[in-house]
Amino acid sequence: MFALADCNNFYASCERVFRPDLQRRPIIVLSSNDGCAVARSNEAKALGIKMGAPFFKIRDIVEKHNVAVFSGNMALYGDMSQRVRWVLEEYAPSVEVYSIDECFLDLRGMTNIDFDAYAKEISAQCWRQTSIPVSVGIAPTKTLAKIASKLCKQYPKLRGGCYMHRPQDIEKVLRKFPIEDVWGIGRRSAPKLHSIGVHTAYEFTQMSEKAVQSMFGITGVRTWKELRGVPCIEFEDGFEAKQSICVSRSFSSEIYDVAELQEQIANFASSMAEKLRKQRSVAAEMVVFAYTNRFKDSAPQTYSNGLVYFTTPTSDQRKIVADAVRITQRIFKNGYGYKKAGVIATKIIAEADVMHTLFEDTEAIEREHKITSALDSINATFGKGTIKLAVQGSGKIKTSSDNQSPHYTTRWSDIPKVSVK
Repeated sequence: MFALADCNNFYASCERVFRPDLQRRPIIVLSSNDGCAVARSNEAKALGIKMGAPFFKIRDIVEKHNVAVFSGNMALYGDMSQRVRWVLEEYAPSVEVYSIDECFLDLRGMTNIDFDAYAKEISAQCWRQTSIPVSVGIAPTKTLAKIASKLCKQYPKLRGGCYMHRPQDIEKVLRKFPIEDVWGIGRRSAPKLHSIGVHTAYEFTQMSEKAVQSMFGITGVRTWKELRGVPCIEFEDGFEAKQSICVSRSFSSEIYDVAELQEQIANFASSMAEKLRKQRSVAAEMVVFAYTNRFKDSAPQTYSNGLVYFTTPTSDQRKIVADAVRITQRIFKNGYGYKKAGVIATKIIAEADVMHTLFEDTEAIEREHKITSALDSINATFGKGTIKLAVQGSGKIKTSSDNQSPHYTTRWSDIPKVSVK
């Protein structure tokens, strides 16, 4: 058996953890620069606010219905996600992190367990320890487990847990389950199926394997088999390093000054280097890019980029930031207002696989490694950005986040204060 634990309306739920006054009040969380709604509570969905709706288009609804509006707070969301995972790890031998708000649990080999009660217990324990509502679906395959978790959200009487295993129950659910909501199908592929009269997950299972493969290849066949109760999607409990890492942002207003753009890109490069070290990887190449606001037809347009090749693949923060700043100086064009910029690490390999040349100064390499490790340790203990390079300036990215909630769990100054009378 497999379980899928899915945090309900995760970003909105995180905002409620330290704000009990927000219970039953509609909530939306906005994207970068407070542009679009990227998360909505059930109450906000009921008001007709769509995913991705531009904030300026829904401002009237927000004001009329007293909707709580938040800028994205990834520090808070990431920490709360980790806390939920800690709870889940107590209930399964292996946990696969699928996204910030979803985890698969490998329950194979676990016997003599009432899985329906087990699912409900996991959900209840997540709520007790984190105050995040979590829907837990258990089924013979990962795809069916995702469907079971969705049922928990639709039917409160399930109390957060659903065990879907009997063939007659699975068929009953699949007969009503829209094909576009099936994991692995999606809304882009659904029109193909609609055109041949397939509208539900059950109708998809009644297609021949040959027909499925001709339309969607081996990936579609895996989904088809999973819906028929045959596990085909591997459980990946190991950590897989990313093969490329991109850190970029859109700015709240155009940047015309090279020093200001260098400061922003220095922060992106620092973050990218940190991500490399976190997965114990190094990069052989880095791309630095910046471009103007393409929606301003009256303004001059440019897309500038430069490539850095590292003789020895690295994750050294000082080296990466210095080269990113140097490339920014080279690609910058006076008179252009840059709206977005970023850095991309490519040709990533494991740190242990680096081949050093005979003439490299190994003592200098070891010294740099110790300095970087010390920086990471200090920033991990006292908060990101506690120590940074001078070229990073304040360390803040030029984005709009006027509605961001405090970093309750990751910043000492934002720890909630409780008065006991």
